[in-house]
Amino acid sequence: MAKDQSWWRLREIRHRDAVILAVLSASCLLAGEVFDSNITTVYRDYIAPYLDNPPILVILVTLTLLGFTTYFGGIFVLLGGLHFSWGRVGRGRFLTGLGLGVSLLGLVGRLSRTILTSGKPFGDPLVALIAVNAGLSGAGILMGLASHTLMGHYALMLKKHAKRIWRRWRKSRRPARRSSKS
Repeated sequence: MAKDQSWWRLREIRHRDAVILAVLSASCLLAGEVFDSNITTVYRDYIAPYLDNPPILVILVTLTLLGFTTYFGGIFVLLGGLHFSWGRVGRGRFLTGLGLGVSLLGLVGRLSRTILTSGKPFGDPLVALIAVNAGLSGAGILMGLASHTLMGHYALMLKKHAKRIWRRWRKSRRPARRSSKS
């Protein structure tokens, strides 16, 4: 019969797995965005003609940044994995979730563009979904979800361990009861 692993060993294993998945997810998200879009073309076509008009330039730069949300998602997932590896579990999990949400918005935007630009009135959503998710961004989102789930399991394990330590400490601090004989 195998001996149960201590909570410290379980902590180390989950810790490494979540960080590795976060780094792989971030690299897939960033590589998928680099592969799918070209920033120089966007700059040349949309931003360069309006360099002499600052109010419109600010709006166009903002829209361009929103158009590349998967970059931000990949950066947030990477920062989440980094914070998680430093032991800041809550902040790491929050940043990973934020990065996944932003990346998912970018993926939905890309899906809608694919559907709208197809030849049919509403396009074929299934073909568009397969085309968008077959790239690196889809794999990055799946690995990010796995990392976020592992971070949640790890946080729950730490919470249970902290409760157990708190109960032991409180039990040791109680005054001794008097016996009925005295």
